[in-house]
Amino acid sequence: MPEETQAKAPATADAPATSPAPSGHGSSGPGAGPRGAGRPGGGPGGRGKFFRRKKVCKFCTEKLDAIPYRDVRLLQQFVAERGKIVPRRLTGVCTTHQRRLTRAIKQARNIALLPFATKH
Repeated sequence: MPEETQAKAPATADAPATSPAPSGHGSSGPGAGPRGAGRPGGGPGGRGKFFRRKKVCKFCTEKLDAIPYRDVRLLQQFVAERGKIVPRRLTGVCTTHQRRLTRAIKQARNIALLPFATKH
């Protein structure tokens, strides 16, 4: 009986019974990752694809034809922190209003209402 306890003691003291935890950099199967967590569809519970609502043009809903270049508060919503014009796919603005918005932002920059870029 004392021999059994001696045989078990070194095994538990030297090496853990479980395997080491994965570092998170490698993939452990198809679809595994920090967001997908190995589930088909990537969401919690693996219910299927994530449904994203279609973005609606702000100017179309408010029925604005002309985008005023003097309205700095409106234009700043479509300019990133560094001074870049935010693309359509992020803002949800339609093609025609994105063109008008770009023109208005550039006009506001030329008369110094908006900065061209921020200091780093």
